[in-house]
Parts: sequence; structure tokens; C-alpha cells
Amino acid sequence: MLLHIDSSADATADSVSRRLTADFVHVWRERHGTAEYRHRDLAAAPVPPLTAACTTLGRRVEHQGFVPPSKVPALIEGPAEQREWDLTLPLITELRSAHTVLLGVPMYNFSVPASLKAWIDRVTFPGAFADPDTGESLLGGTRVVAVMARGGGYGPGTPRESFDFQTPYLKAWFGNLGVAPGRLHLIAAELTRVDVLPQLAGLEHLARQSLAAAREQVRTLAAA
Repeated sequence: MLLHIDSSADATADSVSRRLTADFVHVWRERHGTAEYRHRDLAAAPVPPLTAACTTLGRRVEHQGFVPPSKVPALIEGPAEQREWDLTLPLITELRSAHTVLLGVPMYNFSVPASLKAWIDRVTFPGAFADPDTGESLLGGTRVVAVMARGGGYGPGTPRESFDFQTPYLKAWFGNLGVAPGRLHLIAAELTRVDVLPQLAGLEHLARQSLAAAREQVRTLAAA
């Protein structure tokens, strides 16, 4: 199953991250035909931020060790916690079921959008992705393709390389979740705002090269 998640607040054709994830899906569908596909648009249908009831339930589950999602209902106390679990379980189930996770991630203020962070906070539930017998991650074989779009230049050797909190964050979070390093693919299209930011004037050729390289990587991974 391909789980496709877009997080850009821009739902128009101007969104580079959405265009690139759409490229991936187009190629993937040509290869996989009727294989299961799910799309979650975090801008159109935002994931609610965590509440005190969710964190309370999470701590109670954590005290029990590696509790699989199927056993969480027995630990729920009250309607508020039940509401939080009802919001959380479908997201966990989608992620556990996915063979490939495709993320569209624009850079907002040097990091990921709040819409994606809300999804991350909710799916990162104690024990949700751990084998209850061994504690090993259930996502070790899951392939993750994160397509990042940045208005400026943040690549290695650029003046703003240290401002990139997007790449290390995604690496750290997926790594902590147990996704194998070789299964995590981070693709960045840079200088996407070259047409509107005067300080980027003269870098149009680099923007075109970056977008073309990102599109090639996306299509190659989709066809794999």
C-alpha cells in the first residue's frame, strides 16, 4: 500500500511539493495498477493537535511497556481519552499498513509545516510501531520518500546550510521510529521561490537544475 501525505498549505499548482508527489503517484500507479493507495491531505483535513487526554493516555500505555494498539482500549479511562484514541488509531493503522510512505514537505520557517507536525505527534504513540514480543520496530522494511521543497538554498556548502532543520528532523524522527537508513529517501527541490525573492536573482538556472534533479529522483523511486 502506498500512503501519500501532502502537508503544503498551498493546494494549487504553485505547490512544488504537491507537484512532485503527484509525479511519484502517476509513475507508481502506472507500475502498480490497482494496488492499494491512500491519500491524506493534511491541509484539507488537518489532524487535531494533542490534548491533555491524549498525553495522559499515552503515559498510562507507556507504563505498561510495549502495548500493541489492540490492547490500548482496555486502558482508556473516560470519553475524552476515547475521543483521542479514535482520532489516533486510524493514522497509526495507515502507517503500519503502508509499504511505501510518500510525504510532501515544504519548508516553513526552516522546518516542517505545523500540519505535518500534528500528524507526527499523533502517530508517535507509545508502542504503536514496536513488536510486543521483541520490541523491534515494525517499520524496518517500510520505504519512506520525503519530497522537500525549499524557497531558498539550504544544501551542503550554502550560507544557510545550518538553517535546515527540515532534513535532520525527518531523519531523526523516522530513524527513531525504526525506518532503516537505506529505506529513507529525502529529496529536496531548492530555490523554488527564485521567481519572487529578489535576493535570489541570478540563480534561476540552479533552481531549474534542482527541480529537474528532484523530479528525476522522484520518478526513479516511484518506478522501483
